[in-house]
Amino acid sequence: MVYKAIDYRVADGIGVLTLNRPEVMNALDTQMRAEILDAVRHAPEAARVLVITGAGRAFCSGQDLGQGANVANIDLERTLRDEYEPMLRAIFDCPIPTIAAVNGPAAGAGANLALAADVVIASEAAVFLQAFTRIGLIPDAGGTYWLPRQVGFARAMGAAMFAEPVPARQAADWGMIWEAVPEDGFAAHWQARAAQLAAGPTVAYARLKEAIRASYANDLEAQLSLEARLQGECGATLDFREGVVAFLEKRKPRFEGR
Repeated sequence: MVYKAIDYRVADGIGVLTLNRPEVMNALDTQMRAEILDAVRHAPEAARVLVITGAGRAFCSGQDLGQGANVANIDLERTLRDEYEPMLRAIFDCPIPTIAAVNGPAAGAGANLALAADVVIASEAAVFLQAFTRIGLIPDAGGTYWLPRQVGFARAMGAAMFAEPVPARQAADWGMIWEAVPEDGFAAHWQARAAQLAAGPTVAYARLKEAIRASYANDLEAQLSLEARLQGECGATLDFREGVVAFLEKRKPRFEGR
């Protein structure tokens, strides 16, 4: 696929997917959603970590409400089921680590697109806004799933009902995101984080994602059983052997992702 609404590049094991409609604050239209889905599905073929960020001053302003002559006639259920759900599942289920590098405002579906990633790193210039009730809607694009799990019932309800922007630093304090960093040096920071993951044990990352996510539905017995099985799989990798040898030799391991 030739991308027009996004830019996607891979270098040194790092795939960088840039939402690239800065003239509309990277609002999500049908084409962009299709291109994100395609890029994410193919990312593990060449990348060891995937970063999603935005071009210009915003990360993503959410659904493109200017698309189409009559917004009120948009079939929201179909759009969510056919376009958003596959895109979000691809990000959530991606076998390599995913980072949302939120460079600016993330609103509506744009905020929840970021929360679909494994790790969210935000510039202090960023805000997260569940804008849906401002136009008579409920949070979608996974918002009602991720928010209460990350910030708790009270904060999720307040953020959704009042539709007030949550600054990046506050989002980090709440546990909504991993970290908020100064705007100056933001790109260098997320690039260093991405390089760290790209050099890490790829199989272990995939298994830890599976284990942590399963813990929400499992009781202790089921979770301990899952841990044992997944740890057995990790223990059979060359990366585990390399990690032990590197530890004994007091050097940095050279993981190959197998």
